[in-house]
Amino acid sequence: MRLTADIWVSAYLTRLRLAAIPAFVVARGDATAGAVMVKLNTLDGRACCYQRSFDLMTGDRTWMVHVEGAEADVDQSIQRQRGFDADLWVIEVEDRLGRHLLDEDGLK
Repeated sequence: MRLTADIWVSAYLTRLRLAAIPAFVVARGDATAGAVMVKLNTLDGRACCYQRSFDLMTGDRTWMVHVEGAEADVDQSIQRQRGFDADLWVIEVEDRLGRHLLDEDGLK
């Protein structure tokens, strides 16, 4: 069964909350078909944005770095993506340690 975007986002935010990692939805996309990007803000002026993709070697779903660098540059890149895809969800995670939990089971 494929999870809809809104259910996945809700489950992800719950998992982050249980780990005491602050996160919030920056942009809501289409509930059923929207893609999801996760911006990791390390609160030091830098950020990294992840997007879900397929590993070409294994065919498995994985989270790949879309863009990383100065937070302002990452934000601009995300805004450009939103301009191309109005259905895109954007979640911002704030963690000085760089935790995002995207590598955990069930989140790929």
